[in-house]
Amino acid sequence: MMQQFVKLVTLLVGLLGLVTALVGVVGFVVFLSYSGVQLPALSEKEESIPQAIAEIPVVKSLADPAEMWRAPDWATVEAEPNAADIKYGKELVANTSEYLGPKGKVKAISNGMNCQNCHLQAGTVPLGNNYGAVFSTYPKMRARSGTEEDIQKRINDCFERSLNGQPLARDSKEMVAMVAYINWVGKDVPKGETPKGAGIYEVPLLDRAADSAKGKLVYENQCQSCHAADGQGMPKPDGTGYLYPPLWGKNSYNHGAGLYRLSRFAGYVRANMPLGASFENPILPDEEAWDVAAFVNSMERPGKDLSKDWPDISKKPMDHPFGPFADEFTEEQHKFGPFKPIQEAKAKSK
Repeated sequence: MMQQFVKLVTLLVGLLGLVTALVGVVGFVVFLSYSGVQLPALSEKEESIPQAIAEIPVVKSLADPAEMWRAPDWATVEAEPNAADIKYGKELVANTSEYLGPKGKVKAISNGMNCQNCHLQAGTVPLGNNYGAVFSTYPKMRARSGTEEDIQKRINDCFERSLNGQPLARDSKEMVAMVAYINWVGKDVPKGETPKGAGIYEVPLLDRAADSAKGKLVYENQCQSCHAADGQGMPKPDGTGYLYPPLWGKNSYNHGAGLYRLSRFAGYVRANMPLGASFENPILPDEEAWDVAAFVNSMERPGKDLSKDWPDISKKPMDHPFGPFADEFTEEQHKFGPFKPIQEAKAKSK
């Protein structure tokens, strides 16, 4: 009799504990509910999985990697009859300042930046302002000068604009080497052809003007850790150049450089910046690429005499920001956009 009584008491205690636990759980759920916490319904478990996946940001490649131009294998250079020139040319592109910068050991004719600051990995990166189409398309007529230009002229344009410096002598050892290297990079592209991935990515146009105020925020969040808050980059400890180049100021590119055009800067950034981005895995959306381009190119930088540029003003690109123009749009709109109306007006004029 006593044993049965003990069992009954034990059972009642267990039931009481279970009821207490259930009351606690229900009370906790009610508390969370009134606190605004959303609890998932068990029956919706399967439905919640696709929603969770959909909320993960998907980074889309800007182009099909399989279709992109690729530079020749560097290991094959030794088989070239001018291998020494090619190798010196690559060294000059990668470390321009060491040889031709303010403290250059050959000449002091440029601002301290390297060619590969604009032409990534010595001009070999798809959509990284590469040299893939140079050998195949030069010499060619260029509307900016109104003349037929060869590769030597194109190289000196970069020295005078992007490097804000002086031209190389056409017969100099350095010019010969740089031409040899650029020709080698594009040697596999048939004459007259421009391969996919050559040059700079074409960013879709916005329906508004690029916004330098928004671009300042993009710069602060994404760019200044390398290029510094004042835009002056990160110099090498020995003063021979930059680990990360200045984006404005007296040691940056002047306003005659290609990257001073917003579409060029935005395309370069969209496919390659910030550090770690690529056309396969871009980081910034189109809008932020345009806006940060507007911010950077709103800052002070060296000037250049552009009076001989674009002798036929009807051939000025939509984002060349200096008049006179063959249309009625302002310099402000030619610099920041919106560019669609300019394009549409140019198409109608034809």
